[in-house]
Amino acid sequence: MKSIDEQILRSTKEIIVKFIEMGRLSPSNVHEAFKDVYATVDETVKTHIQPDGPPHDTNR
Repeated sequence: MKSIDEQILRSTKEIIVKFIEMGRLSPSNVHEAFKDVYATVDETVKTHIQPDGPPHDTNR
């Protein structure tokens, strides 16, 4: 599970950097926005992972 948490952290960082680059987020607001984005990514990833198999396909 550790590598999944690392991937979630990296993905969150990439999203925050893109928001700053696009001007949608000010560097002074990063702390609060990071928490929200991390929680969203974490919840999304972990609700779509099966512990002993491939990711769950919700489109079927």
